[in-house]
Amino acid sequence: MAWVYLVVAGLFEMVWALGLKYSNGFTRLVPSAITVAGMIVSFFLLSLSLKTLPIGTAYAIWTGIGALGTVVVGMIFFGEPRDWARMLFLLLLLSGIVGLKVTSGPQ
Repeated sequence: MAWVYLVVAGLFEMVWALGLKYSNGFTRLVPSAITVAGMIVSFFLLSLSLKTLPIGTAYAIWTGIGALGTVVVGMIFFGEPRDWARMLFLLLLLSGIVGLKVTSGPQ
């Protein structure tokens, strides 16, 4: 269950990162509320995963999911660059996330 918590926490990290873009420095109420709610859920689920997962592995995967997902959403919905180098580094990030999961041992 810890891995489920961790993956969902990473997805909520994407939510708050994207909400932060629209909060305009926390001056817009709804995007600011979504951002703070995303942060709370993300941190809470991360904390649940840390009951059994190693901190280094969990933190790296949590931030990796958030970073990877946010970049992909930016490319799909916000017209951010999609050049080959960017795709290569996204694949490297994804391979790092998968590699940490695979080598973390049974949990």
